Amino acid sequence: MSVLLSDVVSGSAVGLRGRLWRLSAAELRTAAIEASAEILRLEAVRVAVVDELSMRPDDQVIASRGVGSWLAANTMLQVRDGKKIAALGAALRPFPAVAARFDCGDCSFEHAVLIVAFCESPPKGMPEEALPRCIDLLLAAASGVESTTTKVRNVIATLERVFESDEIPPAEDIDRNELRIASTLNGRVVVRGDFDALTGEMLLSALSNLTMPTPAPDGTPDARSAAKRTADGFTELIRRYLDCAKTGTDGGQRPHVNVHINARDLAEHRDCVATPSPPDGVGAAVSDLDVGHMPWLGPLSVSQTRLLGCDCFLSNVLLDDHGAPLDAKPGKRLVTAEQRVALIARDRGCAFPGCTCVPAWTDAHHIRHWANGGPTVMNNLVLLCRSHHRLMHRKTGFVGKWEIRIGTDNKPWFIPPPSIDPGQHPRPANTTFKT
Repeated sequence: MSVLLSDVVSGSAVGLRGRLWRLSAAELRTAAIEASAEILRLEAVRVAVVDELSMRPDDQVIASRGVGSWLAANTMLQVRDGKKIAALGAALRPFPAVAARFDCGDCSFEHAVLIVAFCESPPKGMPEEALPRCIDLLLAAASGVESTTTKVRNVIATLERVFESDEIPPAEDIDRNELRIASTLNGRVVVRGDFDALTGEMLLSALSNLTMPTPAPDGTPDARSAAKRTADGFTELIRRYLDCAKTGTDGGQRPHVNVHINARDLAEHRDCVATPSPPDGVGAAVSDLDVGHMPWLGPLSVSQTRLLGCDCFLSNVLLDDHGAPLDAKPGKRLVTAEQRVALIARDRGCAFPGCTCVPAWTDAHHIRHWANGGPTVMNNLVLLCRSHHRLMHRKTGFVGKWEIRIGTDNKPWFIPPPSIDPGQHPRPANTTFKT
C-alpha cells in the first residue's frame, strides 16, 4: 500500500477530494474496501464501550437518563440511534458467538440486530437445544462480503417455519389481511393493503410480466420508475381481467402459484434438531430445511404447503444428491374435474357441519394426506371451504383434534374434539342444499 493510500484510509477527509486524482482505480477500490472495514471495526468498538459504560454509569450518564441518550447528547447521533447502540451491546452479552463475529468485523450492525432479535424471541416450537445450530446458520448467512439483509431475513423466516407451533406465523395469517381503497379530493384513488405471503405471491406472480422494463420502439430504455411500472402493470392486470371476464371453473386449474418442497418433507415434517448437519458446513443446511419455498416470497410452512397440496396441479422433478434435476414428469391434477363434479354431487358444498359455503368456494381435501399415502379417491376426499380447510391443517386448537371418517353411508362424518363434545359423537356432513 502506498503512503498516500495509507493516508487516505487513516487520515482526515478534509481536502481529500483534491488529492484523490493521484490514486489509480485499483487504489481507489482498495481504499473504499479498507475504509468500510475500518467503519465496521469502529462500530464494534463503540458498541463494546457503550455497553461497558451502561454497566458502570457515572453521574453524567445517570443525568442523561441512560447511556443511549448520553451518547446522542454528546455526538451527532439521534437519540433513537444512541439507544439502538446501547440495546445491541446489552443484547450481545448472552450470545458470545454472535458478539465474537460482530467484534471481529465479520457481521454488520444491522445483521447482528436481526440475529440477536431472533435469539431473544425464538419460535415457540423451537427446542432450546436447537439455538446453537440456528445461530450458526444465521451467522453463516450474515458473514462475508456476499451477505445481505435479504439472506439473513430469509434464514430467519425459514427457521420460523421449520419450528412450527400451533400458532399461525404472521406471514400466513389471513385474518390480518387488509385492503383499503379510498378516493382523494382530486378524484384519484389511494390503495393500501397488507396481505399474507401467499396472497402476495399470487399478486407478484400476476404482475411479474406486466411490470418488466419495456424499451421504446427506437431502443430507448424504459424511463418509468419501478413504482410507475408496477402501477401500469396493475392497471393492465385489471383491464385484462375485465376484458376476458374469466374467473375459472370449479374443476379448473388453481392460480399459478409455484411451491417447491421435497417429497419426504411434504410426507412427514422431520425434526430439524435431529437432522445431522451436512458435511460441507452449516451454510448448505439452509437449502435442505423441511419447508416449502415460493419463488417470490421464499419459505412457506409445511402446513400451508400441505393445504395447497390437497387440490393442486402436481409436477414431479427427480433430483440428484446435489439438488440438480435429472428428470421431470408431466404435471397432473390430484383431483380430476370428474372427481370434483362427483364431490359436489355428494357434499353439495363445504361438508363441515353447519357450513353454508357454496361448491365454487371449496377445496378438495384429502382425509388422509396424499403425501402420506392417501389415495385420490372418493372415499378419501371431502369438500371444505378455505376456512374449514385451514382449520383441519393448522388453525390453533384444531390441528389433529377434528377427525373425518367416511361412514357406512359412503359420506363424510366429522368427529369433534373433547373440548367441543366430551362424548365425541360423530356428526354428519352438512348435506343441506346451498344457495
